[in-house]
Amino acid sequence: MAKRCAICGRGAQSGSNISHAHNVTKRKFKINLQAMRVKIDGKIKKLLVCTKCLRSGKVKKA
Repeated sequence: MAKRCAICGRGAQSGSNISHAHNVTKRKFKINLQAMRVKIDGKIKKLLVCTKCLRSGKVKKA
């Protein structure tokens, strides 16, 4: 299963770890996904939703 928000489609972003000696390695910034029971079109579904969508009110909890 892809680590993506079911509402907005956000996923992981790439970036760099930078050490004190300025050694640079690749890393991933993973989003905070929560498994929620969500009410969509009057039906209850279980979806992976990011916390940004939960706080902004794009999702109605069941």
